[in-house]
Amino acid sequence: MGRLARLAAAHGVATTYEPAAGTVVEVPGDTVVSVLAALGVDASTPQAVREALERHEREVLHRLLPPTVVLRADSGAGTLPPLPEGTVLRVATEDGRSRDWGPGVPLPLGVHTLRAQAPDGRAAHATLLAVPDRVPAPAGRAPSAHAGSTGRGFGLLTLPHSVLTTRSWGMGDLGDLAELADWAGRRLGAGFLQLGPLHAAVPGAPTDPSPYRPSSRRFPDPVHLRVTAVPEFAQLGGAARDHAGTLLARAARLREAVLDKGALIDRDAVWELKREALDLLWRVPLTPGRRDAYETFVARQGRALEDHATWCALAEVYGPDWRSWPPGLDDPRSVHTARAREEYREGYDFHRWLAWLTDTQLAEAQQTARDAGMPVGLVHDLAVGVHPLGSDTWAWRDAFAHGMSVGAPPDAFQARGQDWGLPPWRPDALAETGYAPYREVLGGVLPHSGALRIDHVMGHFRLWWIPQGRPPTEGTYVHYDAEAMLGTLALEAYRAGAAVIGEDLGTVAPGVREELAGRGVLGTSVLWFERDEEGGAPLPPPAWRTDCLAAATTHDLPPTAARLTGGHLDLRERLGLLTGPPGAERAADGEETAVWLHRFRELGLLPADGGTEEQQVTAVHLFLARTPARMLGVWLPDAVGDRRPQNVPGTRDEYANWRLPVADAAGRPVGLEELAASPRTAALFAELRRALGQRPPQS
Repeated sequence: MGRLARLAAAHGVATTYEPAAGTVVEVPGDTVVSVLAALGVDASTPQAVREALERHEREVLHRLLPPTVVLRADSGAGTLPPLPEGTVLRVATEDGRSRDWGPGVPLPLGVHTLRAQAPDGRAAHATLLAVPDRVPAPAGRAPSAHAGSTGRGFGLLTLPHSVLTTRSWGMGDLGDLAELADWAGRRLGAGFLQLGPLHAAVPGAPTDPSPYRPSSRRFPDPVHLRVTAVPEFAQLGGAARDHAGTLLARAARLREAVLDKGALIDRDAVWELKREALDLLWRVPLTPGRRDAYETFVARQGRALEDHATWCALAEVYGPDWRSWPPGLDDPRSVHTARAREEYREGYDFHRWLAWLTDTQLAEAQQTARDAGMPVGLVHDLAVGVHPLGSDTWAWRDAFAHGMSVGAPPDAFQARGQDWGLPPWRPDALAETGYAPYREVLGGVLPHSGALRIDHVMGHFRLWWIPQGRPPTEGTYVHYDAEAMLGTLALEAYRAGAAVIGEDLGTVAPGVREELAGRGVLGTSVLWFERDEEGGAPLPPPAWRTDCLAAATTHDLPPTAARLTGGHLDLRERLGLLTGPPGAERAADGEETAVWLHRFRELGLLPADGGTEEQQVTAVHLFLARTPARMLGVWLPDAVGDRRPQNVPGTRDEYANWRLPVADAAGRPVGLEELAASPRTAALFAELRRALGQRPPQS
């Protein structure tokens, strides 16, 4: 192994990778050099490589402790390195206590400080993460709730903005979400609602509609607020109340445009209205009780909220690209930023208030779900990264590898690979901070979650880094400390009492799924991808894994009706996304669908003639019910026959990604009230309950 390869390996940078078993691809040398530079390592010349390698080896040789040490509290396993005999260890726990410590001595769960004193005079300190061995298991429905229940649960998969009611302001909001949860729990017997990300977006004109490219993963976006549910709305009087009435009329027109006229969801127009209304509410004094609740929230959020609200206030003045702000404002800790925060104090306080309102309504939605009988309730979604110009990259600038983007290497799904435009975390910076950035993110999404879905959960082990200006094919994998990443996740999930579902689709390194399962993280199994490894035939239901969420589709895949009818290929052909001759692709797709339908008939899930489209969609979900999967997810648009995907990977302006309301088989938008009255929806879930041994819910 040459010096560059040794240096790369020392910093977790791959110089080769295997896209398939037995196939080894060499990473371009320029890519390796660029990635090392993003990690603060100069490898630009042979001499620089030699000096960097020697420096690293000296540091490792003389280092007493790594920056972060992990201890699994249950098993005692951990990453404490061998220490010289006679080394004294002392731990300052997060609750302020101090004690001598050594291997085998139990510690409370938490984020502690470990200090080591060696006999040779060397001293060191490190963050000590004392973590559970496993994340909590998903809560099951109590046996008394549904006599005969198997203990397995089903739920709905949805993007909240796509489900509107007669009270929406042009897109689904948190009030609509609570109503959806109440109906799904009480009338359908659902145990959970898995949502798309609610993360704060980067403001702009237009705003990026993708919830997977947010400004911040630490705070939700106030565009999701139900303005009329804010208590201060009822206290408006005089001209302010008249103004609010005008806004309500404009909101009704936005809603009608989507539900009655088939317009796309216009997030920017919705936010313009809500911002105007919230400016009115901001002027209404809080009651003493609400003032106390607000101040408690602000104190609990601490610096994270201070940074986010500061960024939001400054972005309104200078635009969202913090790299172009006046000198000194690119640093959240500078005196310039402190002065600007005071100068724009009203905007800063306004955004802290918005964060509190949104958190409050999220808590209410989760409580509604639990009151409706859902044992899990809301399953929030954690995006794999953040926008390079957003709040999180400003607050934790040194924790991100600038000039790099996260993506995926070429695979069967995307032959040219993928570039997601998201800067990756630096693994060295995470370790130096005791994984504080990740702990902060998890602390933002877990409190009102019964479970958390983690997009591209393989990122706890490695991420595909792409140097700016290069195609995805010229990226490489950078490895993370999976023990520390998963330990951090387990600790924060334990504190929140939330289960974890990992999106582990696509290219997964050997052993990753097994490690995740060992830590209690559920996987994600999608019907069309579950194949027998030998012949590629559909995997029989008993052969599916138990510890997973099983579903027919996701937001990035065609709805089930489109998949069964071949409609997804019509769309891909119109968008120019087919990779082969249309006729050949349709023939192959038709053969694949025929195999699945044959399997459904063999299992008695379809009549001999193949049944109707609606019967086939039901058969898909009854097939899932026969697997041992612990959680079963139904993509909500499937319940009404919607054929339009919410997102088509590989497109931007060519398709209305993330802007479609739930619609029926004819593409006509369907609000929650109509969806709840749909015979097709009722029939699907009645069949599903019977298959799972659940009696109709008593509402």
